[in-house]
This record gives sequence, structure tokens and C-alpha cells, in this order.
Amino acid sequence: MASLHTVVIALGSNLGDRFRNIELALRLLEHPTDVFVSLNDGRDSPAESSAIPQDASLDIINTSFMYETAPMYVKDQSEFINCACIVETNLEPLQLLKLLKRIEECVGRVPSKRYGPRIVDLDIIFFDNEVIDTRSLVIPHPRIAEREFVLRPVSDMIPDYEHPLLRKTIKTLLSELKVTDILPMCKVVPFPRYPIPIIPSDEPDELSGSYPQSVGYVPPTLTYWKYQSRSTPQASPRSPNKSQTHIMAIINMTPDSFSDGSLYDTSSAALERARESISAGATILDVGGYSTRPGAGFVSVDEEIMRVKLLIDEVRQTGAAGFNLSSEEEVEDSELTNVLMSVDTFRPEVAKEAIQSGVNCINDVYSFTGPGWWKSMKQVARDHAVPVVLMHSRGDAGKNKIYDMYSYAEEKVVEAVRVELGNKVDRIVKGKGGVRRWFVIVDVGIGFSKKRADNLTLLRKSNRRRNPLAGFPQLVGASRKAFLGEILAKDGKKVPPRERCWATAATVACSVQQGALAVRVHDVKEMVDVVRISEAIWT
Repeated sequence: MASLHTVVIALGSNLGDRFRNIELALRLLEHPTDVFVSLNDGRDSPAESSAIPQDASLDIINTSFMYETAPMYVKDQSEFINCACIVETNLEPLQLLKLLKRIEECVGRVPSKRYGPRIVDLDIIFFDNEVIDTRSLVIPHPRIAEREFVLRPVSDMIPDYEHPLLRKTIKTLLSELKVTDILPMCKVVPFPRYPIPIIPSDEPDELSGSYPQSVGYVPPTLTYWKYQSRSTPQASPRSPNKSQTHIMAIINMTPDSFSDGSLYDTSSAALERARESISAGATILDVGGYSTRPGAGFVSVDEEIMRVKLLIDEVRQTGAAGFNLSSEEEVEDSELTNVLMSVDTFRPEVAKEAIQSGVNCINDVYSFTGPGWWKSMKQVARDHAVPVVLMHSRGDAGKNKIYDMYSYAEEKVVEAVRVELGNKVDRIVKGKGGVRRWFVIVDVGIGFSKKRADNLTLLRKSNRRRNPLAGFPQLVGASRKAFLGEILAKDGKKVPPRERCWATAATVACSVQQGALAVRVHDVKEMVDVVRISEAIWT
């Protein structure tokens, strides 16, 4: 059996559906034999065909964040999407190069001018620690030291790796880049479009392509969020690529949620809530069918699926039908078709059904650590190429609030989140079958297994995330939480959840100041105003 090599590959695209092009290329990478078989149209001689091992294997074991970048050399072209991955393969350098060229053809690349637009581009950056200099292949890549769009993604994964020729680490090379007038790189989170469209049998399916069917369905992109990396040297408050804090509207399809139980557990009430939320400025709807409040009753998988699909189906079908609405407060039905939706669940069966019905994101309060569900939940997220919100929690939200084991740190709860959530994120992102790093959004878990002082500390210092959480975008969900009612209590009596709107506003303003990518809220209209003013102050 051939030995395995560790290889760094850079990817880029600036034509067509850039995110789908890269996802398709990554999936093709992991099916090398199928790629060669499906695309061998007789161009290879018997000797060339036999040079590719029948047991060819390649596994992606790590991915970078994903970036939108301005073109560097030929500037009169669209912005690129760039990323990188680390793979383990038994292919030798020239065999791997041949695979990458075949994948570029498969995704749709055609010959073009040097540094010009392309459907997809795959380059070998490092191959073990080898130095190769031939007519057809040079490794390490000769221009890596001048390319932030390569160095930054590689640094996300292996910042301390030493360049075999330059004898400098990746983070050193990145720090030595000269500041230019090129717009700073922005990190991006792509959201795929679901449900899968039904294509009439007599019409061509543009999404099926000519690639091997073993890669599965690769969804088109609905939209994407971008945010400024705090570590980007060129970043400045005047950057035209400044971040937007998105509003995630809570829609609980449950009779026993702590704040709005039974308000939206019918399809008509939930649909009206969805329309109002979009009209008020929400950019994503978070649909839940199982309350995680302390003491909440058990809900079966089938019941949870039924609850969330009640709204998901209503939103997507109403949007597709294109009904005419009369109220000025209501949004056009086309916006229901295109609004982002997430499903608040920790069960893989529910997540899968929700995505296939039209959800674009998974919001998991247990970070894939439900009983026996780590592997299956990761598989659902990977197969459907959806973003995932991974929250810090310790089971029952009202228990396990002691963090004395982290007394060595200045802030025990901050260190606990770093270690405990960081370990989960590492397991989910790294290794064979991992979720792409650019799909992960972290949530420090305000109100889950934390005392009042801990919640305040996390709000105050939520941007102080160190490895393994450094660089990940953050969602904050403090809306109407119990600790707010405790702080506002009078004569020992807590303020009820529905009277915590102004208290929530303070947490939202703090979240914007701390650089949150999104805030999860009940009071959408009010919090949209808070976000707008907070962004005007701090960005």
C-alpha cells in the first residue's frame, strides 16, 4: 500500500456560482477514481491510465475560512472566493496535479488568459515538505509569499508551518506582506438554496452536470454573509466591506417555550410572524419545535419534525405560489421564497427533514453532542453543505454552572467556553468527513449553564476568543433571558420575559460593539433599530 502524503491545496473561483463551484471541486477531490473513470474519454494512453492507481484515495482533513477577495493581477474582473484545504492522499505529485486539472475541467473551467477569470482554480501549495521544480510542477507554489489570498487561508490551518525554502512560518510570511490599496479580504459564510428544485423530465438539469454522481447533490447558493476579519492588517473603520450584524428572528413552534410558548404553534400565526419579522428587517428566521428551557417536556422526533415543517412548508410554498398581499406591513411573497431559515434542533433526523423542506442552516444548542448523534449530525451538515451554529452548553440549561476547574484563568467562564466549545468545534471541523470551517458560526451560550455574572462576563468579552475559537463568526442569543429578569427584579420578583425588551436591547448593542455577526431575538422591529444605531456608533 502506498504511503499517505499531506498536501495543502488552494482553491479560487470568480465566475458563476462561486461557492457551488468550490464545494463541487472539494467533493470531486474525494472521489479521485470516479473522476478519472468518468472523464477518461480516450485522451489517455494506456500508460497514462495505468499511472493512476486503482486504489487512489484522498481525504480532506482540514479546511480554512472562506474569503471574498479583490483580483490581484488582472483587476478588471469580478471578485474571487478563495479558500484552502489540507488533504491526505496516496497520489504522487504529478498524479495529484492531473487530478486537479481534471476536476477543473469537470466543474467547467476553460482555457483563459493568465490570472484571468475562471470557474475554479486548484493549486498545490505544499506537498509534504518536498521541494519540486519541474517544467510542469513547482512546489512549494512559487508566488505564495506575495499572495494574501493564499497565505491567509493556509494560516487558518497551519500558521506555524515552515516554508521549506524560505524557512519562515506561514504567519511570519503573512505579517511581512506589504499593505496595498487592494480592498481587505472579507470572510464569508455561504448559504445554499433549499428545497431541492423539481426539474421537469423534459428540461435539462443544470445542477446535475457531467460529474460523477457519487459526489451527491451540490446545492446552488441562495446568498452569503460577509464579515471583516479582525486580524486583517488592512482592515479599517472606513472599509467599504464593513460587517453587518444580522437579525435572527425567533419563531418557536412550541407550546412551552419560556417566552412565547403557544403564540406561534399554528401555521397561520407562524406565517404571520415570519412576514412581520422579514418586513421589520430580520435576515434569517430561526424555527424551533422543541423547547430547551429547564423542565420542558419531552417531544418525540416525529412531533418535532411535524412542528417545524408546519412553518417551513408554509413559508416556502406560499413564497413559490406568489399570492398577492394587501397589507403594507406584509412583504412580497417572493421574499418568503428567498428568506434564510435555520432550524433550532439537536437531532439529525429533524435537521435533515428541515433542510430538505427548505431550511438553509442548522442551529444546534448542543454542538452535535446529543446522545450518539455527533457523527450523524456532522454527516447531515456535510452532505447538505449548510452553515451550522454551534453553541456552548452543558446539557440542562439550568444546571452545571460551576467552572472552578478553570480557576487558573483570569476569567473562568471565558476559558471554559474556549476549551469546551473549542474542543467540539475542532472535532467537527478537522479530520475525515469534517464540516467546512467556513460553515461554522459559534455561540457562547448566554443563559445556558451559566450564572448571572458569567453571562455578563461573556457579553462583555465575547470578542476575546482565542484558539481554537479564534476567527470564527459569532451569534449571540441573550434575548429575554432569565438573568435579565433577575437584574431588573423588584422586591425579589423577576420581570417576566415579555417585559425584557429594553434589557435585551442593551445586550444587542453590546453584541454589535463586540463584533457579533448575528443576534437572535424575539423583538425584531425594536432590535433592528438598536443594531442600526449601534453599527453607526461602532463601525
